[in-house]
Amino acid sequence: MKQIIVIGCGRFGSAAARTLTKLGHDVMVVDQNPDIIKDISEFVAHAVQMDAIDEASFRTIGLRNFDVAIVAIGSDIQASIMGTLIAKEAGVPVVIAKAANETHGRVLSKIGADKIIYPERDMGMRVAFGLVTPNILDVIEFSPDYSLVETVALEEWVGKSLEELNLGKHGLTIIAIKTGEHINIVPSSNTAINHGDVIVILGSNKNLKIISDVK
Repeated sequence: MKQIIVIGCGRFGSAAARTLTKLGHDVMVVDQNPDIIKDISEFVAHAVQMDAIDEASFRTIGLRNFDVAIVAIGSDIQASIMGTLIAKEAGVPVVIAKAANETHGRVLSKIGADKIIYPERDMGMRVAFGLVTPNILDVIEFSPDYSLVETVALEEWVGKSLEELNLGKHGLTIIAIKTGEHINIVPSSNTAINHGDVIVILGSNKNLKIISDVK
């Protein structure tokens, strides 16, 4: 179980806090809005009304004792930057920060954020992939150029082995196949694809868009 603090409890922060709690972690939420704190308090271990840029208040809650800090402030860029900086200077091992745009993200990276999250951009990417290729279930961006895609096997893939399918020629790598409840991690080249299989594929965004055209 990890000790996690979520700084800022809008829709993104609230969803992260609730999910992490359900996964068994000890979560503290910090927000300056008393109504938000009242609403979230029954779903997390600790909820504290506090200003994200008040360094003295963070010292009183023992910020340095947390394993992860999620700075979920997007609209107030000053508070986002200060919250990230305070968490890093306190020695929190992993600081994850939400960014409103690329410029905001670059600033957060410069001051030491270990991972930058772009919720709006990521959701836009998921919608775009879903429109172009409806069988795509999810997209996770590894970098600006590479993503991990979870897709239902195309009809033209069914019955073929990975060697026959040869997605490698398109610069794509299949890293897992889920058949029912069974997950085959790093499947061998002779693994056959069945109808309804969920395929996890890693590749560049440019190459991933050809999934619907692969024969």
